[in-house]
Amino acid sequence: MSNPVPLKTPNGRLPRTARRAQLLHVALDVFAESGYHAASMDEIADRAGVSKPVLYQHFPGKLDLYLALLESSVETVIGGVRTALESTHDNQNRVQATMELWYDYVADARAAFRLVFEADLSSDPRVRELVERVTEDSAQAIAGVIREDTNLSPAASHLLAAGLVGIGHVSARSWMSSDSELSRDEAVQLAAGLAWRGIGGFPIHAEGEE
Repeated sequence: MSNPVPLKTPNGRLPRTARRAQLLHVALDVFAESGYHAASMDEIADRAGVSKPVLYQHFPGKLDLYLALLESSVETVIGGVRTALESTHDNQNRVQATMELWYDYVADARAAFRLVFEADLSSDPRVRELVERVTEDSAQAIAGVIREDTNLSPAASHLLAAGLVGIGHVSARSWMSSDSELSRDEAVQLAAGLAWRGIGGFPIHAEGEE
């Protein structure tokens, strides 16, 4: 998540949208470091250099702030998957690009992935719904490509797509959390090779075939 320097208004204050972006940027660090329960609004306000009333003007409570940050992280992942799929028409390269997306996301120094895949507030239905969206929306995007190319049923396409998503984010998280001796590129190539050897075995459906 980038953090461009926001422009201040003539009175020296940040515009509301810029202040909100700044608060989210700071909150990501605090939540990723401490987890939801240990993080405090006091610390977030202090790191952002604002008073607690200012923080509460943007986010009425810690859960509201967490949900806003989680939603932003979820949209980043889903958008990245769609971008990877649209980056090329070569399916092997699509697999490669998608795996690179997952590994880049979990390797990000700010550890936003922990909010999505290691949420310590997963009992809250709003949090669970957002987390589930990552897998579901990513799988739907990939399933559309599979169905178009193979003419498999929607159910079959979705199942295969969910498997590819699993290879991506589960292997990437394992690589990251185990302090693997493999480099990021080595791990990506292994995951991409496994995924392609599986999905690449399904024949392309020629247009006009039944």
